[in-house]
Amino acid sequence: MKRQIVKFFCLLSVVCGLGSLSHALDREAFSVTKYDLEVRLDPAQQRLGARGTITLRNDSSQPQRIAALQISSTLNWRAIRVNGKVVQYVSQPYTSDIDHTGELSEALVTLPSEIKPKDSVEIEVGYEGVIPLDTTRLTQIGVPEEIAKHSSWDQISPSFTAVRGAGYVAWYPIMTEAADFSEGNSLFEVADRWTAREAGSVFKARLALISEGDEAVPTLLCSESAGGFAGYGQPSSVFATCDFSRLGTVAPTFAVARYIVSTKPPLSVFSFAGHEAGAATYSNALEPAMKFVSEWFGAPTAPIAIADFADPNSAPFESGTLLMASMAVEDSKLAGINVVHELVHSALPSTRPWVYEGLAHFAEALYRQQQGGREAALDLLGLHRSAFLDSEKEISVATAKNAGQPLVSTFDETYYRSKAAYVWWMLRDMVGDEALKQTIRNYRADDDKDPKYVERLIEAAAKRDLGWFFDDWVYQDRGLPDFRVQAVHPWTTEKGVQFVTVTLENLGNAGAEVAFTIEFEGGEITKRIEVRGKSTATTRVELPKPPIEIVVNDGGVPESDLTNNVFKIPAP
Repeated sequence: MKRQIVKFFCLLSVVCGLGSLSHALDREAFSVTKYDLEVRLDPAQQRLGARGTITLRNDSSQPQRIAALQISSTLNWRAIRVNGKVVQYVSQPYTSDIDHTGELSEALVTLPSEIKPKDSVEIEVGYEGVIPLDTTRLTQIGVPEEIAKHSSWDQISPSFTAVRGAGYVAWYPIMTEAADFSEGNSLFEVADRWTAREAGSVFKARLALISEGDEAVPTLLCSESAGGFAGYGQPSSVFATCDFSRLGTVAPTFAVARYIVSTKPPLSVFSFAGHEAGAATYSNALEPAMKFVSEWFGAPTAPIAIADFADPNSAPFESGTLLMASMAVEDSKLAGINVVHELVHSALPSTRPWVYEGLAHFAEALYRQQQGGREAALDLLGLHRSAFLDSEKEISVATAKNAGQPLVSTFDETYYRSKAAYVWWMLRDMVGDEALKQTIRNYRADDDKDPKYVERLIEAAAKRDLGWFFDDWVYQDRGLPDFRVQAVHPWTTEKGVQFVTVTLENLGNAGAEVAFTIEFEGGEITKRIEVRGKSTATTRVELPKPPIEIVVNDGGVPESDLTNNVFKIPAP
């Protein structure tokens, strides 16, 4: 009895000690560099059970003894071991919007010995629980329930299962500080830091589906870097693997449903009954999309997949070369753009997010131009501008060097998707299609180890110095340009030839080559001019008639202010 009392007080002291440490604990001291998990899914019970090993590396500057392992709050820790031996840990709730429930189940683990900086430790873990649809982190900041469920659609259920990874649902262990949706960019900053720390991590999760009875066997999908998606089999033996040699920006995602499967290599379409027309638009989009992508980006090398939603209003989501998007409505334009995006990923892998995602979004605009002209493409790009405009306005005001989100190193998806799409578009406008195609054809992900690798490729193809552009837009974040017409001087030569001298001013810190259009009675002329940040540039244009109006920027350059782009010229 005495021994039991002593043991109780020893354990109590450990618990209290960990509790006091939890406030000062560096939860981001460790990074998970390798996941090797076995996961069992039971849709009938909404359950997930996992066991396996994770490898932690101490990325801090100090030795570490305590590791904070986190999973979704609806999952429970069952076992944690090091070198085959049970280690002490305290499980506690930890408020964080990095998970859809707004809370994590955190295990504060006391390691057998201190882990020195850059050293690693392998930990065996076991956990299980349910993953129901949960909109807590959205509804608690005022988002209506009906709207929230279309965005926070992650769930395991008998009729439909789809679960995204960290940032949505922590179905595998993570280690982050608290994130709060209601506190500005807190959630995105935490998620971006986690993504950056574990971009090079190896991830492997072998999923097994528990399915009973003789009814139709569901399809189990899991995203992976090699492009494998579907798991088929007999009842109680359906398997699939989420396998990434490098996580990058991907959130490993799995789905389970009784899909109708249509395959036309390299595309597989997984749709629900009643959505046949919508599914057909994707199959029909493949041939023209393949032709376009092969011409610009090379032949796709890995399979791609589009998977349907049970809820037609669910927000689309991409994980590797798996895109989840509703097929309830037949939309040939959207289907074509989506297929192009995934084919570009298949054709051009890269470990740099601004290249991998930026080129895919640039390709969408390029394909849209092929279908509906330049205006249609610029309209699509305009949607991207709104995604990062507010952040870039703040940078435009600041003058500090290295402020903001340099594209070459950012893990903020509004930058490496939306801003990067503009950067590739501006490069295309500056150097032309052939030079950019040559750059893309010469790009090799394995050779992209120097931040200036892409710059050197495109300068060699275009035979043009672009260092100033890459410095403003890729290596640093100097905000956005702000163009206006500073001065206009129409004049006529002695022989009656009409000219106009135009001076453009860039009020912003980032330079760009911008288009400007001079309108005159019965027509217009468009020219391009390079205007560096906080500078002016002047050019002379010959006209058939006196100028009436000058419009700066056709939408090909993202600006902080579009209200000062029109200059009306008074009649002589």
